Amino acid sequence: MSARELPALIESDLDPNPFRQFQRWFDEAEASIPILPNAVTLATATPDGVPSARVVLLKSFDERGFVFYSNYESQKGRELEENSAAALVFYWAEFARQVRISGRVTRTSREESEAYFHTRPKDSQLGALASRQSEVISSRDALEGKMNELLAEYADKPVPLPSFWGGYRLAPETIEFWQSRPSRLHDRLRYRKLQSGYWLIERLSP
Repeated sequence: MSARELPALIESDLDPNPFRQFQRWFDEAEASIPILPNAVTLATATPDGVPSARVVLLKSFDERGFVFYSNYESQKGRELEENSAAALVFYWAEFARQVRISGRVTRTSREESEAYFHTRPKDSQLGALASRQSEVISSRDALEGKMNELLAEYADKPVPLPSFWGGYRLAPETIEFWQSRPSRLHDRLRYRKLQSGYWLIERLSP
């Protein structure tokens, strides 16, 4: 897409509901991006403000928020336990678009985590059991050895949901839609949730 072809993002074209607007952009990304259109950067921070970021996969969203899954004992899990403020950033280069989401994170219900966990391939379920995410390990061989033990143990039976693994939901307070435009005069339209529950749409300077 050339600079001349970049579309405008104007207020009159936006859905007043940011989740429906996100659905529009996400559907376009899923239809055109062959590899992981749901990849999103998750930023967290310690209580004293030391940030960290990594890519996770968006698994679902609705008006309650945006859901991803992880190990509760990982670095991100420990940080979210102590500081629930977090941010998500999607970037779809094929459309020169970005979506920034900030808010507070809570765990999904155990039932939601259980339901999702058992839709995963069995090796992914076992991988969640085998890996103590973010911990130092002695070697790759040690990790693969643990995986092989689990493959044998659960060859003929279902894999239980680990107590240390499950979902997170980020409930947004702001959602910003960014569209690249010529001369770096990009369009930035932000939805900000008011105390009344309504969403205010604001244009930001690029």
